[in-house]
Formats: sequence, structure tokens, C-alpha cells
Amino acid sequence: MDLEHGQGLKLTHDIAVGLVHKTKADGVPDFTLRQLSILLTVYLEQPPHTVRGLAKKLGVTKPVITRALDAMGKLEIIARRRDEADRRNVIIQRTVKGALYVESLGDLIVEKASHLSV
Repeated sequence: MDLEHGQGLKLTHDIAVGLVHKTKADGVPDFTLRQLSILLTVYLEQPPHTVRGLAKKLGVTKPVITRALDAMGKLEIIARRRDEADRRNVIIQRTVKGALYVESLGDLIVEKASHLSV
């Protein structure tokens, strides 16, 4: 799908508004763009995912990733465990609740994209 500048902005706007409505309806708190970036990286890219690796990929510090993971962990959207091979590493794991959220986000994006005028 090729989008023009205005269409891309409209789609981003519609998705953002849809997420606000979804948050209100589903009782899931708003995710920051940083949290959403982490979440989509974990669910769309091949594991394993570590705090160190996510920090490097997003160009932020490990404490930034840790704070975001703390918030998402409380919601059971992601889980963490120590890497048994290297106890210094924390492995980020997918959860069923997180997978369902990402799937519904994908559905929202497809629905909003289908309403774009071509």
C-alpha cells in the first residue's frame, strides 16, 4: 500500500484515537510510544529479547527499558526471567494477554487503513 503524506498522518491519527477508545473500552492503560515500540519489537521480531538488546535497538538506556517493562509486566503484557546461561541477562517473554493485545492492535490498524480514501 502506497500512502501519501496526508494519508499516513490520517492513518496515524485514526490509530491513536482508536487506541484511546480501545483503552477506555478494554480497561488497559494507555501505552507510551516507547512502551508500544518495545511491545511490538518483542512480539514481531524473533526472540530472544533482552533488556540490553532492546536498549541498544531503541537507543535508550537500560533503566528506560526496565521502567517500561515494569509497567507492562504489571499488566501481564510481557514477562521477564533471568537467562540461566548468563544470569546477568534478563529475557523478555511474550504472554497470552500480550499476544491478544497485539492481535487486537493489528485488527484496529487494518480496520483504520481500510477506511483511507485512495
